[in-house]
Amino acid sequence: MPRPLQESDLIFAPAASSLKTALGELKRSHLSITNRLQSIKQDADFVLGVSRAYDLPLVANERCGSWYIPPERKAGSAYFKSTDGHFGEWAFSLRRLNLQVLDVLGQYGGCIIVDSTRRGKSMPDALSKTIPMWIAVLNRLLFPQEPEYHRLRTPPDVVSLSEHAQIESRIPEFVSSLRDLDLDVGKLRSTIAAPMLPIWITPGYALNHSSITGTPDLSLVVLAIASNCMSGESHSVSNYVQGAADDSESWALGLGPALFWANNALLMTAPESELPALIEEIVAESVKVTSMRLPTQVKPAASLWIANNASAEKVYADFDIVICCSVTVNAMLTTVLKTSYVHLACSNGKNGSRQLRTELPKLRLLASKISQSSRILVTCETGKDLAVGVALAILCTLYSSDGRLRLGSTDEVPDFVSKPLIKHRLSWIMVCMPDAAPSRATLQSVNAYLMG
Repeated sequence: MPRPLQESDLIFAPAASSLKTALGELKRSHLSITNRLQSIKQDADFVLGVSRAYDLPLVANERCGSWYIPPERKAGSAYFKSTDGHFGEWAFSLRRLNLQVLDVLGQYGGCIIVDSTRRGKSMPDALSKTIPMWIAVLNRLLFPQEPEYHRLRTPPDVVSLSEHAQIESRIPEFVSSLRDLDLDVGKLRSTIAAPMLPIWITPGYALNHSSITGTPDLSLVVLAIASNCMSGESHSVSNYVQGAADDSESWALGLGPALFWANNALLMTAPESELPALIEEIVAESVKVTSMRLPTQVKPAASLWIANNASAEKVYADFDIVICCSVTVNAMLTTVLKTSYVHLACSNGKNGSRQLRTELPKLRLLASKISQSSRILVTCETGKDLAVGVALAILCTLYSSDGRLRLGSTDEVPDFVSKPLIKHRLSWIMVCMPDAAPSRATLQSVNAYLMG
C-alpha cells in the first residue's frame, strides 16, 4: 500500500539548499577583498576631506582607524574600546588612559579621531560614548574651575536621554578612580591649553565648521565616523561594504594598514582572483624585515626600560640586566651577559600569558643583583604584552613610589603590594607607552604572582 502523502513531501529541500548556497555566495561576493579595499579607500577619501576642512591632524582609534589614514597623515593612535561604551557596561579604562591624545591636542589645538562601524549601526560606541566619557572625566580633572565643560556630551540621535543620564551619573566615580592613580595633574594640565569639546562628523555631513573655528578657549575633538551607513548614490563603490576594515583578521590574510597603504596602487588594480596570492607575497616580504622596538623608559622609574626581543641583541650593552620572554634561550645573550641575562620561558599569545605565572618567580633573583645605578631591560616578542606584565611585577616589588629601586629588598613579594598599587604602577607604564597592550591573561598572571 503506498505511503500517504506527507507534509514533508511538499518541501523541496534541494531547492531550498540551493537558494541558501546562492545567498551565501552572494554575501561572500559582496564582502570580497576587492570590495572591502575599495570601500576602505572611499572612506579614507572622506576622512582626508574632514582633515582638510577642519585643518586638524588625524588620530586613528585602533585597530580600525589606521586603515582609513595614510601613514604620513597619521598624527597618532588612540585605544578607546567600544565595549567600554556598551549599554550598562559603561567604563573609564585605567589600562588605556589615552593621555597621548592630550599631546596632539596641545600641539594643534584639536584633533580628529577616526573609527568605523559595521552595517546596522551609524556610529561605533567608542565614538558615541567611550570618548565622550573620557572627555568629561579629563575636563573635570584638568579644568575644575570651568564647570560649563564638565557635563557629558553625547550625540542625541544615537544615545537616548535615559542612557545619557545613566552614564553621566557615573562620571564622578570615574573621576575619583582616575585621581586615585595619583597622576601628575599639573603636568597634564600644562599639555593642553583649553577644555575639550566633542563634535561628530559622518559621511553626508556638510564639512563646515565656521561656527567653531578660531575659538581659542576650546580643544576641539572631532569624532569622524569613516563608515557610511547611507545607501544608494552616496557610494562611489558599487558594492560598498560599511565598516570594511572591521575584523580584518577574518578577511585580510595578514594584510595590515601599513602594508595596505604601502602597496595601495597594486592592491587596488589587481583582479579579485589574484589578490590572495598577491597579499600572501606582500605579507611574506614584510616578515623578512624584523622591526626593532627601541627601549622605552618607564618613568618615574629611572632604571627600567621595555622593548621587544629584536632590539635586545642590539642594545644589551646599555643595560646591566636583560630579562627576555621567549620560547628559547638567546645563546648570544647568555654568553655575553651570563647571570645578568634572565630568560622567562614563554610562548606568544594566551599560552605565553599563562606560562608567565610560573616564570615570574624567577624575578626574585633580581633582589640580590641590583644597585641604585642598575639599568634593567625587559623584552618580549612584541614589546607590548608579556614584557609589560614583567615590568609591572618589577615596579610593584622593587621600586618605591618615587621611582627609586628599593635596595635591600628580600626575595619575597612585599606585604604592601595591593590592587590599588598594581593599578598605580600600571599607569606609569601606560602613560609612557600608550600602545602597550597587556592582555587580560597577562595581567591575571601578574596579579596571581603579586597577590598570592
